[in-house]
Amino acid sequence: MIQNKLVTIIIRTKNEERWISKCLKKIYKQTYKNFEIIIIDNNSDDKTIKKANEFKLKKIININKFLPGKAINVGLKESKGDYIVCLSAHCIPKNNYWLKNLVEAISENKNYAAVYGKQEPMNFTNDSDTRDLFVTFGLDKKIQVKDSFFHNANSIIRKNILKKHKFDEKTKNIEDRLWAKKILDLGYRIVYEPKACVYHYHGIHQSNNENRASSIVQIIKDKKILNVGKIDPKDLNIVAIIPIKGKSIKISKNYLLDITIQHLQKSKFIKSIFISSDNKYNFKISKKYKNVKNILRPKKYSKNNISVEDVQKFSLEIIEEKFLTPDLVVHCEETFPFRDPVIIDKVIIKTISEGLDTCVAAKREIGSIWHEQNNGSFLKIDSGNVPRIIKEKNYIAYNGLCTVTYPEILRNGSFNGNKIGIFEIDNTLSTLELRNLSQKKTFKKIIS
Repeated sequence: MIQNKLVTIIIRTKNEERWISKCLKKIYKQTYKNFEIIIIDNNSDDKTIKKANEFKLKKIININKFLPGKAINVGLKESKGDYIVCLSAHCIPKNNYWLKNLVEAISENKNYAAVYGKQEPMNFTNDSDTRDLFVTFGLDKKIQVKDSFFHNANSIIRKNILKKHKFDEKTKNIEDRLWAKKILDLGYRIVYEPKACVYHYHGIHQSNNENRASSIVQIIKDKKILNVGKIDPKDLNIVAIIPIKGKSIKISKNYLLDITIQHLQKSKFIKSIFISSDNKYNFKISKKYKNVKNILRPKKYSKNNISVEDVQKFSLEIIEEKFLTPDLVVHCEETFPFRDPVIIDKVIIKTISEGLDTCVAAKREIGSIWHEQNNGSFLKIDSGNVPRIIKEKNYIAYNGLCTVTYPEILRNGSFNGNKIGIFEIDNTLSTLELRNLSQKKTFKKIIS
């Protein structure tokens, strides 16, 4: 039976906005409750600290000249625990017994100076990193006498030993293994405990041979001997923003705004819906719905030279200032009354499960595209004899139908991050867009 000793968890961060809430939520679900958390931050310029402050943390310390070993040593000085846990912010405990398993393992023998746990990939981790994690972190517990492999992304150390033998504050890499070698030379032992497992999206870079890595990973998956981490969208603060210029158009018995709100409220994952408009009348429409909040934006954001990305950037700023810091943002415009609501959650799931920065609803387009020039003539953009096989890989994106992205991307005034995914629409009716009153009669006929 383990003693209920205080554990200090030191988390090192640098722009970990996407991960910090997920990490902390899992920590607070642990069965072992006697712990404190100290965050050592390296000048994060995103919302990492704001998100961290939503939790009951002992301390958040910023250090300018950030080195891995130095960060842990700084946390050590502020710690009250008998044991020091080192955890990377982008490491997500696999289950609620992670901390208990670490404490149990190090409590077995006073000669155990430190214990490190298993790391498993996320479902979007690339093949090379997946291979690295699989071959490095095995299934059997080990007591290391000479092997100085140690990893402080997921580990626990006796405080009394760490105070005497601190981490090297000058080295930029492998500070954990240098420390472990020193400890083993002193006669202590290092333990590998696979039951103390976290999900870690990147590996430890043993090789860049992608072909070989892909082959190994495929075998691992075929044999079903690999667990991959999945992020549950229900654990995230996902918000939807509906931008509206002017008064919402009424079609049949409902306003387009009514229809769009109803689409979004069918989502299993969206926590809050925000109406961003220059017209207060729209707020009378949204007033009757739960979990819907209004943002009155200045008229300057309704000028023709202002993009919808600029509008959404402003809207996000207001949301983060007055309401909450979201984990994910869903962009939907009211102009798609025939949108299949199922699409929204499917785009959210695709974004998260594939580790995308942005995912947009789009329709495959094999027809020709013509561009109107200033002189009134038209230019065929895909000019020449373009093979059908090439055309079949072209898509028309419908950002307003549904686009999902991360706040840090939207803050830069764009929907598009580096890693973009397409959710293909097979329901053509969903892509019909009502932009002006001249289309109103046609849309009424479709509805009837």
